[in-house]
Amino acid sequence: MGPQNDPGASVDSRLSKLLGEERASFTEVSPDRIAAITTPPVKGYETALQAIQYSDAWLGELPQASGGKQWTCLAKAIYFEARGESVKGEFAVAEVIANRVDSSYFPDNFCAVVHQGDERRDACQFSYACDGRPDTIHEQAAFEKAGKIAKLIMEGAPRTLTDGATYFHTVWVHPPWSHQFQETAEIGAHVFYRNPVEPVQVAAN
Repeated sequence: MGPQNDPGASVDSRLSKLLGEERASFTEVSPDRIAAITTPPVKGYETALQAIQYSDAWLGELPQASGGKQWTCLAKAIYFEARGESVKGEFAVAEVIANRVDSSYFPDNFCAVVHQGDERRDACQFSYACDGRPDTIHEQAAFEKAGKIAKLIMEGAPRTLTDGATYFHTVWVHPPWSHQFQETAEIGAHVFYRNPVEPVQVAAN
């Protein structure tokens, strides 16, 4: 039987033609378009804000966060004040800082809030800011986690964990000021309080 009567040769010929046409079609598609088609979608912060989950796995799906001076101040505060806490515990500390920014009783930006009083040792609002030690990031993964939480809070994540708290302390101490305010929550190693005369803020503006 000659090649012209070989069914296998006929199939091979048609398959080669189809593959050639497909290859030619791909050469007309831009590399960016091919990448968009073949790359799984990355969950962004805008989408994440619609359904916050307090878990390491959920945070791990978010792209690495970055930002300017205010973001850095908030991320460092979360890192130094709540590193080692659960995700919920870190969010809770971030809520306090954001609530202070919105309060008329405190400065109106993140850097000013976290560094309030740090010009004098042991007179600051957040202990890491005036403990005399350099603010060096030793655990990069923990800082990246704090940075994601900072970005979510700054972009408007709901603040529902601490019921408007603007103060907190660890469970191992009992500062005199704690008796002046209303306790709102205990999360991990921290107890949270708010001034009863202040309105409750549930989201960043």
